[in-house]
Amino acid sequence: MHARPPEAHRAEGGGRGGILRQPMSVWATAFAAVVAFMGIGLVDPILPAIAENLDATPSQVSLLFTSYFLITAVAMLVTGWVSSRIGGKKTLLIGLALVVVFAALAGTSGTVGQLVGFRAGWGLGNALFVATALAVIVGAASGGAEKAIILYEAALGLGISLGPLVGALLGDLNWRFPFFGTAVLMAAGFLLITTLLRATPPPARKTGLTAPIRALAHGGLSTTAFTALFYNYAFFTVLAFTPFVLGMSAHGIGLVFFGWGVMVALASVFGAPALQRRIGTVRVMYLGLALLILFQVGLAFLGHDGIIVCTILSGIPIGLNNTAFTEAAMEVSDSPRPVASAGYNFVRWMGGALAPYFATKLAEEVDPHLPYIAGAAACAVAIGVLAARRRHLAPLERVDVDHAFRDAPAPA
Repeated sequence: MHARPPEAHRAEGGGRGGILRQPMSVWATAFAAVVAFMGIGLVDPILPAIAENLDATPSQVSLLFTSYFLITAVAMLVTGWVSSRIGGKKTLLIGLALVVVFAALAGTSGTVGQLVGFRAGWGLGNALFVATALAVIVGAASGGAEKAIILYEAALGLGISLGPLVGALLGDLNWRFPFFGTAVLMAAGFLLITTLLRATPPPARKTGLTAPIRALAHGGLSTTAFTALFYNYAFFTVLAFTPFVLGMSAHGIGLVFFGWGVMVALASVFGAPALQRRIGTVRVMYLGLALLILFQVGLAFLGHDGIIVCTILSGIPIGLNNTAFTEAAMEVSDSPRPVASAGYNFVRWMGGALAPYFATKLAEEVDPHLPYIAGAAACAVAIGVLAARRRHLAPLERVDVDHAFRDAPAPA
C-alpha cells in the first residue's frame, strides 16, 4: 500500500483558496470541535479542588483523564463502523448528545468514582464526534486536505487553550460549573450542526469492525501511531500532572494552561505547516520530540518559575507534533481517512490514558520529579521508533513535495 500520490491531493481540492474561506457547515463542525477539545483541559484548573471536595488523592483524580481517554481509544475502533452505516452527520449528533448528557451528569457527581464513570461516558461521545469531525471537515472544506487538517488542529489548539480558562473561571465559583458549562456549549454545537450541516449519506462501502486494526498493518500508519503513543504519554504527563505541581489557585493554573494552549494553537496552525514545507514532516516530528524532552527535563529540575515557563513553552513542540502526526496518519497510507484516523487514534490515545495515572502514582510513591523523567524517556523511545522505522514514512516525502508545489507562487 502506498500514500496518495500528489495528483490525488490536487484532485481533492488542493487549490489556493484561503483557509478561512470555508462553508458554514465546516465552521459549525469546527465550533463543536473547539468545545469538544475544551473538555480535555477543562478539568485541569479544578483537579486540586475536585480532590479536596471529593476527598480523593491525585492519582484517583487522574482517573478522570484515564477513563476518558481509555474509552475514547477503544471507541475509536467502532466510529467508522457506525458512521459508514448511519452517515457522518448522525454520528456527530449522537456523539454530541452523549457528551451533553455525561458532562451534565459529571456535574452532579457525589463521589470521585461517579465522576470517573461519567467521564468515561463523555469519552465515548467524544470519540464518536472527534473521529467523525475530522473526516467531515476534510470532506467539506475548501482548499484541500492540508488546509482542512490545519483548521482541525486550530480547533484543537483553541479548544485546549480555552478549556483551562473556562474551567478556571467557572471552577472558581464551584468545581461543578465547568461540567455544566460544557454541556450547554455542546448543546449549542448540536443545534448548529443540526441546522447547518447537510445530511451526509452513508458511504457506498461500509467499514468493517476490524478495518482500523487491519489498517495498522501498513508500516507507515503503525509507525506513526506507535510513535504518537509514546509522544502522547509525554504530552498528557504535562497536561494531567502539572496542575498538582504548580501549587496555584484555579485561576493561576487556568492562566498557565491558557498560555500553554495558545502556544499549541500557534505552533499547530502557523509553525508546523511552515516547517513541514522547509524541512519535511518527519524532521518536524524529530524536532518536536527533542524540544519536548528539553522542557520535560526543565519541569523535573527547575524551580516554580521555571516550571511555569517550561509548561507554557512545551505547547510549542506539542503543537508542532499534533499537526505533523495527524497529517502523517491521514496521508501515509491509502486506507480511507476515517479508517486510518480510527486506527491511529486507537493507539495514540492509549498514551493519554496511561500517562495521568502512572505520572501521579510515580510522584506519590517514588519521587515527584520522576513523572517528567518518564515523560522525557517516552519521547526518547518515540525518537527511537521513528528512526528505526523511518523507511516506512518515505511516502510522506511526496506529500511534502505536494505541499511545496501548492504553496509555490502561481506563474504570472
